Order: sequence, then structure tokens, then C-alpha cells
Amino acid sequence: MKVLVSRRRALFFLGATAGAAAVAAGCASASDDTTAAATEAASATTAQSGGATAAPQETAGPYPGDGSNGPNVLVESGVVRSDITDSFGPYSGVAQGVPMTLELRLRDLAKSGAAGAGMAVYVWHCDRDGNYSLYSSGVTEQNYLRGVQVADADGKVTFTSIFPACYSGRWPHIHFEVYDSLETAVAGQNARLTSQIALPQATCEAVFAHDSGYARSVANLAQVTLDSDNVFGDGWDAELATVTGAPSSGLRVSLTVGVAEKSQNTQSGNGSSQPGGQPPGGAPGGRPPR
Repeated sequence: MKVLVSRRRALFFLGATAGAAAVAAGCASASDDTTAAATEAASATTAQSGGATAAPQETAGPYPGDGSNGPNVLVESGVVRSDITDSFGPYSGVAQGVPMTLELRLRDLAKSGAAGAGMAVYVWHCDRDGNYSLYSSGVTEQNYLRGVQVADADGKVTFTSIFPACYSGRWPHIHFEVYDSLETAVAGQNARLTSQIALPQATCEAVFAHDSGYARSVANLAQVTLDSDNVFGDGWDAELATVTGAPSSGLRVSLTVGVAEKSQNTQSGNGSSQPGGQPPGGAPGGRPPR
């Protein structure tokens, strides 16, 4: 999607050049009419899509927990929940960290940007130590920070969680998959979109400075940028969340997600479409690559 945008911009500039030539040839009126029509069409398209840009397809990483690489939490009873801070089913344990409410608003681009009512979203991310439940050493017997919600009439899903860490080599992020329905999601297959959410730098710095449990994140964040990140480095406009609140009282992370037809999803230029990989070994706090 990010590559396509660049090509469209290139075509726009080519069109503008042609329009300038026409003006020079005495066709200024026609050119003005064409430009006005193009602007009106672009505005109409944006309005119809609810102002949402299609989220790019991204790698699920090696720790999805969706059955594509090892465990499948989606088929477990209890995975449909709004509060994902604790483990469920046969596991117990609570993820510690700065409280975070995650709010996603889905827009179905196959329906002119209508609210994605009834769509299901599976969210997962690392804990305060940079570990992924079900995979990382020390938390293989946990399934916290994973859960599914169904979008309401406005296309909104809300999760209660904690702010994720920054581990070596990756910008702080949240993974998600969008399914057409809850039935499809809990079957653990056929995600319509797999993508990631980037978290703003100022927020990350404030969180990591506030809570000493994120101590390793301070050094890790200093060694990576959005530009150098292997997922967001080719552009993050459609993936960068907005954040309100404060670490001391809790944060609200929000993003509007444009969901294109599965066949129209475009793989980002960075990362890999294959989950692959092995869980981090050694002591807790091992650093997963994606």
C-alpha cells in the first residue's frame, strides 16, 4: 500500500505537468475544470471511506498465537474478552505495567468506508519485559496480552491492557488481525488483515521513564527509530496511533483502521510475510525479532 501511494503521487504530478502544458497552449479553462473535478472526486472518495487509509499488510511475527506458528489461542474458550491483562483458562498471572486502553475504529473499505460493525479483532503484544506469552522463556505458561473483541455498530473495539516494552531491534508496537466475523476469528484462520500499530515516541519515552519495570526499554529505544525499524521503516502514516492521558493515570491509544478486501491487501516493503522464527531462549527478557 505504501508503494502504491507513492506511484499515485507520481501520477498526480505527471497529470499536473500535463495540465500546465495545456494552460500554456491556451487551454487554461479546460485545465481548471479538470483540476476542480479531480479535487472534488478526491474529496468524495475520502468522505466515502470515512477518512480511513487502508492499513498495510504486515508480518505477524514469530509469536502470533493464532495457530500459524505453534499454539492457537483463538480456539480457546475465554479468548473473547476486553481486558487482556491477565491469563485465562488453565493459566494464571497478570501482566504488570502502565495501564493502557486500546481503541480501534474499523472502516470497511470494501463498503465505501462504512463502519466495520461485526468484524472481529485479535490483538497481541509483548509485556513490560519484552516477552510474548506462550512463547518467551518464563511465560510459556501464560496467555496474557492476547484477546478478541467484536466491533460495535460504530466499528469500534476496545481492549484494556498495559503499555508494551521496547525490545532490541524493534520499535514499540502492537500486533492485530482483523476477521470478517467472530466465527471466523475463533476458528483460528482466514484473517482478512494482519498489521501492526506503532506507538508515538514521546509517549514511549514518558512511559519508560515513569515505570522502572521498563528499564531495559530505555536503552533499547535509544537504539532504534521508526525509520530504522524493520516493519515501519517504509512508512507508518496509517499505523501510528494517537495517545491521550498520562502514565500515572493511564493511557488511551487510538487508531482508525481502513480494512481493504483481503485480495487487495498490499504487503509492506519491510518485514516478512512469513511468521517463522523461534521463541527467544535463555532468561526472561529475551529479545524477539518482530
